Amino acid sequence: MRTHTRLNPTSIARGSVAIVMAAFIVLMLSLLSSVIAYANSANNTKDTNDKTNITDTPTLLTTKQRHVIDSFTTFNGQTLKQVNIGWESYGELNHDKSNVILITHYFTGNSHAAGKYHPDDEAFGYWDSIIGSGKAIDTDRYFVISVDTLANISAYDPNVITTGPASINPETGKPYGLSFPVVTMRDFVNIQKSVLESLGITKLHAVVGASMGSMQAIEWASAYPEWVSNVISVIGSAQSDAWTTTALEQWAIPIKLDPLWQQGQYSKNAPPLEGLTAALMFITQIALHPEYFNQVGLSINHHALETAPLHDILADHKITQWLYQRAKSRASKMDANHLLYLVRACQLFLTGQGTSLEEGLAKINANVLFIPADDDLLLMPYHARDANTQLRSNAATKTDPPHIAYASLQGPYGHLNGVLGIAQHSDTISHFLRLKDSVED
Repeated sequence: MRTHTRLNPTSIARGSVAIVMAAFIVLMLSLLSSVIAYANSANNTKDTNDKTNITDTPTLLTTKQRHVIDSFTTFNGQTLKQVNIGWESYGELNHDKSNVILITHYFTGNSHAAGKYHPDDEAFGYWDSIIGSGKAIDTDRYFVISVDTLANISAYDPNVITTGPASINPETGKPYGLSFPVVTMRDFVNIQKSVLESLGITKLHAVVGASMGSMQAIEWASAYPEWVSNVISVIGSAQSDAWTTTALEQWAIPIKLDPLWQQGQYSKNAPPLEGLTAALMFITQIALHPEYFNQVGLSINHHALETAPLHDILADHKITQWLYQRAKSRASKMDANHLLYLVRACQLFLTGQGTSLEEGLAKINANVLFIPADDDLLLMPYHARDANTQLRSNAATKTDPPHIAYASLQGPYGHLNGVLGIAQHSDTISHFLRLKDSVED
């Protein structure tokens, strides 16, 4: 019989202010997955607790692939024609295709979870610190695959393939705009399932995701329990409760108030960039932590009584100027309507997409590891704690109970400890993936 184990969290060493600020500047130039990955990759070389700190490991190279679905029916019953979705993979499928690990990405991320497209690329995938040869998610053992979501926020990134409101509706020859159907985590899961089935895959050794990706991971285990052996939910949640739903709405409001939004019918040449930039400012701040922001303030000489804002109501403090410029630099590759659709998908999330959270969690038979961040201000640790408690209670009623585990992240990044600080739990992840290891060598 499998047993329940509570995994003790480990502490990571705090770097100097100079090191933290360097990583922060890299991060804030873009929270797009490529630049987050670059910062995370830098962490690989300085985290002494990361067992995967192997300087001679060859760079993992990958290629973006395209998957086309002729007709896709959404969870709410609407139909999309000619759906295009990007995906990429790392490692090799074994002979019985039992070694598959699906990585489900976060809100501003995409399927570039690890490695590079070209050896001279500056940026690594966002979880390069734990995906690769000899790393926690070992590509010598596992076939790792990740898929771009519908309505991916980075609609204009050449390395993202997605169908969403900015895409051309094949039936009208014009962008969908708000005629695009509302989509849910179940739709993201079903798109991923279509990609997997096209490769002859019918079983997942694990689904692993951070933030919005954790929602997809746990939805997989509830919707298709016969597929999923293990789930790792990083900085995640099993539902969008009242607090989370209203917090997410704050990201949508600036876009809707931008006069250029025009009820979603704006042109590509005149998008609501100011509204999108403001939304990204909100997202960036809540995804980090006051400790981090205050370190930034020190580096740019923030002072409450700065001269310009003291004498001019239209002038901004240095820290708000700093945040605005970094948000604006990201907005050009993103689409405002896509952001709104991702917000709604998160707001609509309820494990199992049924009548209650208890019902959805009761369908899960997989082993589950929760890894929240202690100082997360976005998806606070109570989300993981409550789901963990419910799943452990469910497991106690089963003759062969699944393994339910919990380990927390520490560090100065807040919510983004789940991306930038994930290597501190390399051993935890590696051990968990081998608890129920049906993978044949």
